[in-house]
Amino acid sequence: MQFILSFLPFGSLLLMAGFRPAACKLNPVSCRLWTEPQQPGIFMNGDFVIGGVFSIHLYTRSDQITYTSLPPQPQCSGSMDFRELRFARAMEFTIHEINNRTDLLPGIMLGFEIHDSCSTVPMAIKLGFQFANGKDTVFNDSELCVESAAAAVPAVIGDSSSTPSISMARILGLFRIPQVSPYATCACLSDKRQYPAFFRTIPSDHHQAAALARMVKYFGWTWIGAVRSDSDYGNNGMASFLKAAQEEGICVEYSEAYYRTQPRSKLERVANVIRRSTARVVVAFLASGDMRFLLEELARDPPPPLQWIGSETWITDPEFLKFNMCSGAVGFGIPQSVIPGLREFLLELTPAQALKSPLLTEFWERSFSCSLKGQSDFSGSARECDGSEDISALKNPYLDTSQLRITNMVYKATYAIAHAIHSIICKDTQCDKTIKFAPWQILNQLKKVNFTTKNGYRVTFDSNGDPVAVYELINWQIKKDGGLNFVTVGNYDSSKPRGQEFSISRPVNWVGGQTEVPVSVCSESCPPGTRKAVQKGKPICCYDCIPCAEGEISNSTDSLDCVQCLPEFWPNAKRDSCLLKPVEFLSWDDTLSIILTVFSVTGAFMAVCVAGVFYKHRTSPIVRANNSELSFLLLFALALCFLCSLTFIGEPSGWSCMLRHTAFGITFVLCISCVLGKTIVVLMAFRATLPGSNVMKWFGPPQQRLSVLAFTLIQVIICILWLTISPPFPLKNLKHYKERIILECGLGSAIGFWTVLGYIGLLALFCFVLAFLARKLPDNFNEAKFITFSMLIFCAVWITFIPAYVSSPGKFTVAVEIFAILASSFGLIFCIFAPKCFIIMFRPEQNTKKHLMGKVPSKAL
Repeated sequence: MQFILSFLPFGSLLLMAGFRPAACKLNPVSCRLWTEPQQPGIFMNGDFVIGGVFSIHLYTRSDQITYTSLPPQPQCSGSMDFRELRFARAMEFTIHEINNRTDLLPGIMLGFEIHDSCSTVPMAIKLGFQFANGKDTVFNDSELCVESAAAAVPAVIGDSSSTPSISMARILGLFRIPQVSPYATCACLSDKRQYPAFFRTIPSDHHQAAALARMVKYFGWTWIGAVRSDSDYGNNGMASFLKAAQEEGICVEYSEAYYRTQPRSKLERVANVIRRSTARVVVAFLASGDMRFLLEELARDPPPPLQWIGSETWITDPEFLKFNMCSGAVGFGIPQSVIPGLREFLLELTPAQALKSPLLTEFWERSFSCSLKGQSDFSGSARECDGSEDISALKNPYLDTSQLRITNMVYKATYAIAHAIHSIICKDTQCDKTIKFAPWQILNQLKKVNFTTKNGYRVTFDSNGDPVAVYELINWQIKKDGGLNFVTVGNYDSSKPRGQEFSISRPVNWVGGQTEVPVSVCSESCPPGTRKAVQKGKPICCYDCIPCAEGEISNSTDSLDCVQCLPEFWPNAKRDSCLLKPVEFLSWDDTLSIILTVFSVTGAFMAVCVAGVFYKHRTSPIVRANNSELSFLLLFALALCFLCSLTFIGEPSGWSCMLRHTAFGITFVLCISCVLGKTIVVLMAFRATLPGSNVMKWFGPPQQRLSVLAFTLIQVIICILWLTISPPFPLKNLKHYKERIILECGLGSAIGFWTVLGYIGLLALFCFVLAFLARKLPDNFNEAKFITFSMLIFCAVWITFIPAYVSSPGKFTVAVEIFAILASSFGLIFCIFAPKCFIIMFRPEQNTKKHLMGKVPSKAL
């Protein structure tokens, strides 16, 4: 044992805790640690004595260890926490209440042994061994180990802080002595492998951290600061909070740690970080002592108004209501309660009772600034207490029972242990105080307890030794007199379904008394129609808002990505919703359609009029000389050409798409075939004037009709094959325009379409060549030269049509095709028939056989 204790720092820690290796023999079988007499506390004997540990002071006196003499016993120092003293006396009150009950442990007197841990690890370790070993000052080596192994207490209540509780739980857990803490919230204590005997009546910080993160998210804060106690409570609690905050998309500008025993320079640095930060919300996972030091430092040079978010340790501590800079603070606290009779019990304290305990003596002397013993050890005054002191007139946390929260946790913890003892030694209302039991039996019974306290609160523990997490959302609101007050504005219940745990029941007053939620973001929210782009080298909460790309939308705030609209939809101007694209086609009410329709009808009407003129003057030489039969067929074909352009106007359908292309192809071939026939007749007529030529017998009217029919029939066959294999069809063109749909006729088979056009072009080219060859024949009225010009126009129009058709957008593609049909048709009717009509109508003297045969000199037209 002496060899083990020689190692530092563990050896020095045990020495500081008061252990004496010299008093222990080397035989480990019968060896038992020996301790100094107990620390000052509050005691009462009973059949079963329950241990209690509370952090009534914040420090211990530190004396240098020389390792040459026994170190002095650690002593608590610093100011007294009257709130913690109330917790200790609440345990005393609860035991008295249990002793007076006839339904719980009847005939059994419970005692208590309450100590001050000074909120330090060495003192907690000392008390842990003291509860496990007893208080004997003499080592008895005659006792067997099994006889001397009985614990001094069957169970322990405390400590109030996580770090001392952890130290004590490691020791008590070795002996399976159950420990029920009313105020140690570190989530690490839920680990039953490390702390098998630990229970608590206050919820774990795991739940509080999740609740705080959801509350921060609920109010829209994404840019916060964080400060914590540099202890197990603060570090573990903040770690849980930061993990939950990250899952909620919350960013932390800074995370600072401080402990009250650290140098002042560390405190100043933390305060300066808070002052310089841009986050307007600060989450403080601090113990009360650490928070007090931080607020006092910040009060020296107040930072801009901050919205404080507090953990349960300080958010309900009335000592902090004096810090007006924390007005509007919110945080989760243990639900307030009422314990009937507690206040009266606290008021019953008298000077005589106070003299029985050094802790109560110190409380009395500090409260009334007098000395009960004739000399002032704590009051700082030489005045003796004269009996005029009125405890009911005190205004300190000891008597503040207006919002009992943690006090109720002490009340529940004491009752839990009493119920566990009752389950072992009692059967119904009969109890046997002589029954011997080990602490592990109390431990097993604590796992099963399930009861309701006198003030109506359910007590039970889960497999981790934790209760159901229920919190009140506390808000520090300004009263009419300018002071601060705790107001419950919401609740959190971990037993409710996911997403329904947190609720707000009344308005919250924010920092400075504002009614609107303060804003704390690194970047403003991105509106719909934009997406977030994280700024390089910064947290995800710092971002730029980038407008959605063309064709994409975002319909929610702070979208991470934009969504592509479906092919038939397009974003609106704000890019926050997809609208159905407008469908575009060459409709009948379109101005361009009306113009083209007028020209089409006009052209057809002109063809009819020319046919009428020709029919009226069908016996005239000029009509007869120009093959009247082919002329009428050509005029008919031209009328059809003009009218077929109307099939291109209107909403495309299956039938209209097939009709427009086949009608166009067939009528134009019919038209060109007639022109070709007329050209061949003119050319062959000249050849027939040569001596010995009988060529005209092969180009008489039957041959002309047959040639026109044959040429047209070829186009009909091409069109039938096109319609059979892959006909034109209505098509929604989504590629040409991104913001609208072009409703057009798909070609089906592109080969079919270009074959139809190619055949028309081939006939036109052949006709042009023949007409060009016959252009200088010696007649006064040689039709070949007009056919040549008409074919030149026809070919020019359709050669120009090809690139224009391919490059024209939307409905203008159809308009270009109609224009080509009308232009070529007008070219034919003007070039071929206009000169004849002019002579018939305005130069009748030239409409003679002699003139046509060149017998009369012609006049310039």
